[in-house]
Amino acid sequence: MLIVLPFFIGITAFSQVAFQFRIDTKEKTAVRNHLIGIEPLNSTVITRTQTEKKMLAQPADRDVNIVTIVDIGTSANPYGYGYAGGQRSLVWADQAMNTVTNFHRMGGALDPGGYSGDYGYDISKDGGSNWENMIEMYVATENEGGTYYKDAARYPNHAVYNPVGSDNPDDAYVVFFGPNLWGSNDIWGGYSFGVASIGDTSYHTKNIWVSDDEYFYGVPDGYDFTSLGLSIVIDDNYDLVNSEYQGNLIVSKGYWDEGEEDFLYEKELLDAPIDAELGFTVDEKVAFGPDGMTGYITVLANNGEAEEQSGFRNLYPIYWKTTDGGETWDGPTFVQLDGADGIGGIVYNHLTDEQIAELFEPPVPSREEISYTTAFDHDIGVDAKGNLHIAVVIGPTGADAFSIITAEGYLGAVDIIVHSDGSAEVEEMGRPRTFRGTFGALTEDNRIQITMNNAADKVFISWLDTDLEDETDNQRPNIWVRGFDLNNYLKTIGSPLEDGPTNVTLFSEGMWQAYMGTVAKNTLESEAGVYLLPYTYEDLDPNDDLQPVQFKYITNFTFTDADFTIQGIGGEVPVIDMASVSQNYPNPFDEETYLTVGMKRAGNLMLEVRTLTGQTVLTNNYGQMAAGQHTLTIQAGNLTPGVYFYTVSAGENKVTRKMLVN
Repeated sequence: MLIVLPFFIGITAFSQVAFQFRIDTKEKTAVRNHLIGIEPLNSTVITRTQTEKKMLAQPADRDVNIVTIVDIGTSANPYGYGYAGGQRSLVWADQAMNTVTNFHRMGGALDPGGYSGDYGYDISKDGGSNWENMIEMYVATENEGGTYYKDAARYPNHAVYNPVGSDNPDDAYVVFFGPNLWGSNDIWGGYSFGVASIGDTSYHTKNIWVSDDEYFYGVPDGYDFTSLGLSIVIDDNYDLVNSEYQGNLIVSKGYWDEGEEDFLYEKELLDAPIDAELGFTVDEKVAFGPDGMTGYITVLANNGEAEEQSGFRNLYPIYWKTTDGGETWDGPTFVQLDGADGIGGIVYNHLTDEQIAELFEPPVPSREEISYTTAFDHDIGVDAKGNLHIAVVIGPTGADAFSIITAEGYLGAVDIIVHSDGSAEVEEMGRPRTFRGTFGALTEDNRIQITMNNAADKVFISWLDTDLEDETDNQRPNIWVRGFDLNNYLKTIGSPLEDGPTNVTLFSEGMWQAYMGTVAKNTLESEAGVYLLPYTYEDLDPNDDLQPVQFKYITNFTFTDADFTIQGIGGEVPVIDMASVSQNYPNPFDEETYLTVGMKRAGNLMLEVRTLTGQTVLTNNYGQMAAGQHTLTIQAGNLTPGVYFYTVSAGENKVTRKMLVN
């Protein structure tokens, strides 16, 4: 029986660090995303039989359904969705055709005897209300006596493409790209790709690439399909047999050929040097903006270029940018997370003084000395202005190389925004309580993902987390999400009483069991200002990774423009001109309140007060002010009781804080 064999990064303890941890940090270390083996079989010979699906018993107290959830397709086991850090194009939504698809491996209750190496899809042509399920369009047939079929397809990515540009999904094709087992000893060694006609389900294509001495095909994590019809796939060029990273990424680009009625792919290598101690890129992604010309490739890795804090080895985003539709790529460029040149919202805002004192033995480090790292998977999007958005979980770096501290309160689900000039800021979307779930031989981290509206001026960040107080790991996940309006920096509110993310599966049948929850890259918008997020998840047995699974679709989770009410403040922090901005005192107040601004150097000083909805109700321009401490006064005046945000601007920096008027 084959078993999953992750390659663990070597754990190196640092004895020459500037500071030491004082709490049980619960560090998690990255696992090798590429798998030498694959999911176990119930038999050592090829089989298309399966055991019956086990349905989880639902808790008796679930008497409220906030969202409506329907059954769609099934699969022989959870591995098609359950690839840690892997593919994020399993669900596709197309606004023009009002179509949603769920792409998966076959088998399960709706495909008796089905083989997990075959591909199929479920489709709704009316925006997710009604579904046609289990449309098979790829069948593995190549067998040379091994344990698995050589062309057994595994972790797929997919999209929907309409070459005639109509609003009729029957004119469109499902486009797919995934790895297969065309290698030696059942090791990843090939790609499977092709198309399937939606209108004529008898038509589908099947193409195979097999690794050679230059291109070592593994499990491609990055996929996007652009508005100009480019199918683009990213994989790291890693020799699994000899455990050797080749120093580059494999970029596969597919173009529609009308005569062939298929996508024809070309491939190239993109230089991506990585620190030798790490030895691979932890995760790869690709995304393009609405124009189809501006795009980014990102990896989570360490290439030795970012400044390390206090000797700790961390992971950070590295990106390449194109403005010509993927013909050429500029990079690599790293994102400095920490230190004096890091992102202020991380360096100065991520940890409170109390958390720093709790985390480190005295003398505690300064904020500029604390090392931060990304977790081990991420997702990206590109907004209408061509800015890169990186959805990722961040936290302080652990004592072991490339590890992250997962103690409650220390993780943040964030949107790192990289502007066209290369500057970066951060918006925090929420604080996950837990980090990793383990289900048999499967592991799944927070599975953070990014969805954009069709105008690409709103970002929705989703992740998995457990809200049960007695759970220390992410074994019983809900889906969480928060929206962010890029025009006015307003964010959605979790509830009338909570400034935070929304629990999508709260009080639904998916509560505490939204395993491998996945969302489309784009929203569906049935009317202006209403954004439906197409979510799916697996109903699985968390104690048995060989059981068949039922896919679930959430039909009616939406945000509206009116849900964006909280002023975003995460990225607006002092870096150059301001040393500090105090919280106002008293707070709450009914007559007047005071705040202190510390300026590092002379500059123009301004104060603005906004309502929850972003309306500016007070502006004071103090003009040129000298370096030093300044006390500002805010009069309640005509302010009605409620929540307000005040923003202090000095030079090129600004800080926003919340205040209450009685």
